[in-house]
Amino acid sequence: MLDKVSFIVGHDEKIAFVGDNENAHTALFKILSGEMEPDEGTVKWGQTATFSYFPKDNTPYFEDCEDDLVQWLRQFSKDPQEQYLRGFLGRMLFSGEEVHKPVKVLSGGEKVRCMLSRMMLSGANVLMLDQPTNHLDLESIAALNKGLEAVKCNVLVASHDHQLIQTVCNRVFDFTAEGKLIDSKTTYDEYLESLHQQ
Repeated sequence: MLDKVSFIVGHDEKIAFVGDNENAHTALFKILSGEMEPDEGTVKWGQTATFSYFPKDNTPYFEDCEDDLVQWLRQFSKDPQEQYLRGFLGRMLFSGEEVHKPVKVLSGGEKVRCMLSRMMLSGANVLMLDQPTNHLDLESIAALNKGLEAVKCNVLVASHDHQLIQTVCNRVFDFTAEGKLIDSKTTYDEYLESLHQQ
């Protein structure tokens, strides 16, 4: 799935994972987050790197859970205060009484927004997102886009949303069907333009 993939991520780089080989994207995210062991080679994080991972499938985070949104988010927080947690839920467009909704009745898009609130709460300096725009409506995608543009940290993101990866990312990883990695330090549009010129 991944063949001799090697790269170094520089300070504040925001990287788009593109190409049709989505299994390679997910495998690399799982290896980077420690959920999967590579067959060979190593992953070495910088000493100050802390990461938060948004998996393509978030089912395990919500399965058999009786919590409401505030209680659910509290398990990931050092600060248990409801007001503090509401701030993070609010950034992902949960307001008023919505924060007391049981997580087991959430739609796919609402679960995604909960997962994004969890990531923001983590304070991590490396954010890894595997298809975060799946299930999101346009308003939520715009909020995510703005947040990822503004955040001062490393972002690694796989998404079908052209606008998001064009405006957020300054480097492109294109995974070929053979598992090779094409690494291009350009915006997504510039990368696509270079493909047309070949």
